Amino acid sequence: MEFVTPVQKSCYEKIKPWMEELFQDAILTMNDREPLFTVNFGSASAFTEVVPWGETEAIVVTQACVVTNIEITPDLMYYLLRENDSLYFGRFSIDSQDDVMFEHSLVGSTCDKQELKTSVITVIKFADEYDDKIVAKWGGQRALDRQLVPAPLGEDETEEA
Repeated sequence: MEFVTPVQKSCYEKIKPWMEELFQDAILTMNDREPLFTVNFGSASAFTEVVPWGETEAIVVTQACVVTNIEITPDLMYYLLRENDSLYFGRFSIDSQDDVMFEHSLVGSTCDKQELKTSVITVIKFADEYDDKIVAKWGGQRALDRQLVPAPLGEDETEEA
């Protein structure tokens, strides 16, 4: 695994045993190539990643895709902004692929085990709660539904008989 800064590596090494202990069987993957963990709960998956913040700090970012393949409308954006205003913890966003995301970040050097647990659980529970609400009103797919749809075969790929 490669790290951009020593602080990023130190933070990853600090939270790795906590993630293993806190989420045990719920951890789908612990990526060997990058400082990333995937945790499943209900219809949602959360990704917790340690990213560098300059040379002297790291950020622990937990993010979940709430809804994908959705038309971004003014009504949806207004709803997400109003929800952000009522939330004390985390925020909704739209990523570069127009997926509705929910995320929360912690400062790596001061992060403790309880904070990490609260952050990951909150992100994944909000994603699991809001995916059904958003799909029911605005369409799209829950992240889990998108993962369950088999990818189309490419031109040079064939099904095995």
